[in-house]
Amino acid sequence: MKILVFGNILFEKDNLALKLISKLQRSFPKIEFKEFDPTENLEKEIENKCLNILDVAEGISKVKVLNFNDIGKLEIIKSCSMHDFDLAYNLKLLKKIKKLKNVKIIAVPIGMDIEKAFNQTQLILRKCVAQDMHGS
Repeated sequence: MKILVFGNILFEKDNLALKLISKLQRSFPKIEFKEFDPTENLEKEIENKCLNILDVAEGISKVKVLNFNDIGKLEIIKSCSMHDFDLAYNLKLLKKIKKLKNVKIIAVPIGMDIEKAFNQTQLILRKCVAQDMHGS
């Protein structure tokens, strides 16, 4: 299993998912956590028309999983340059052109304490790994 991790380490509001990588790698050595930028070729990372993503999100109070049906609810930021070409836009585009059939976004609340975020993310990943092992 591979999980693409999004964020900007230099921007406090957007770096929590990136800060979790090393702790999660120790707990889940069989999962590949790959730091990723939305301006990179996301389509190249799709495996069997599926993506697993870890990112921060506004408007939530606990770590939660968003799925394929939630893509339409993701907000698209106003773009001023290619660097503003964000994840939500990219996912919506891949869904529309039928390159993506499934996505699991582990959304971590912006500003959450890192230990709390780690504990909640770890619980979700345990469920994901168990589902992967059982093929569901």
